[in-house]
Amino acid sequence: MRELLRARSVPVPAADRPRRLRRTAALRSLVKETRLAPGQLVMPLFVINGRDRSEPIESLPGQARLSVDLTVAKARQLAQLGVGGVLLFGIPDRKDDDGSGAYDPAGPVPSALRALKEAGMPLVLAADVCMCEYTSHGHCGIVSGGQVDNDATLPLLAEAAVVYADAGADVVGPSGMMDGQVAALRAALDAAGHTRTAIMAYASKAASAFYGPFREAAGSTPAFGDRRGYQMDFSNAREAMREMELDVREGADILMVKPALTSLDLLARARKRFDVPLAAYHVSGEVAMLEAAAERGWLDRKSAGLETLTAIVRAGAGIVITYLAADAARWLREDPAL
Repeated sequence: MRELLRARSVPVPAADRPRRLRRTAALRSLVKETRLAPGQLVMPLFVINGRDRSEPIESLPGQARLSVDLTVAKARQLAQLGVGGVLLFGIPDRKDDDGSGAYDPAGPVPSALRALKEAGMPLVLAADVCMCEYTSHGHCGIVSGGQVDNDATLPLLAEAAVVYADAGADVVGPSGMMDGQVAALRAALDAAGHTRTAIMAYASKAASAFYGPFREAAGSTPAFGDRRGYQMDFSNAREAMREMELDVREGADILMVKPALTSLDLLARARKRFDVPLAAYHVSGEVAMLEAAAERGWLDRKSAGLETLTAIVRAGAGIVITYLAADAARWLREDPAL
């Protein structure tokens, strides 16, 4: 039988043997097309008031809400690992209908920014600009007549961005999906003398089922309705391109897509169309799925995590915001061939 099978086999042409370059780890490393580096990664951090406070987030294993002093300690660990930056979200002690904590100079995010700047670590300091963590109703803007008022929200987002820039933010990230939010922030920042502060626009942010653990972490689940009236329909790719185009025109320095894994096609299209840096947010639900599967032994956490992050970069992202940033940086440092 073996002789019969050999007789029927068709020789592979010498030029058609891609496996030659897969033979050893050194060869595979040499021809690797997409490379992941710690400096591309940004770690989201949730900041709370007080001192020496750490509140574990049940749906995000290994993550916690941290007081400013512990945020600085965590950032120092990230810097030592070579992680590129942190993205700060604030959790105030008190919330109100106007989300006034978002633009409070004494709030958790400005306080953390000042402490991080003083510590002088080689990290990009980015601050999320939205109202949802600060409003009593959990929506991303001012509510009027049961609806989020786009134009009434813009000045408050702009004020928050200026407060964060005053405190030392290198980058501000408007995430509320309000029309005109990038233009509003750019005008306010420039008027306040922060012409060097960059804007990372959440340009394509879908109304997604994958934000659940974040909403637990930030206490930002809407008290009524949902966010589909201002966040994008995840079905619409052409609309995503339009959102990105608008944000570039308004002055965005970086474009972001969110969630990352369900937006890989949008990243690829954006990479062909725009010349600005692209970021992708590997969101809480995407990471929580991986963590849950790894906990049950269904996936190898390290292998699945690195494969996921590499796919996001392969699709076109130069910046990946991920809760795996610290672990991924450690894995990459331990084995540079990865």
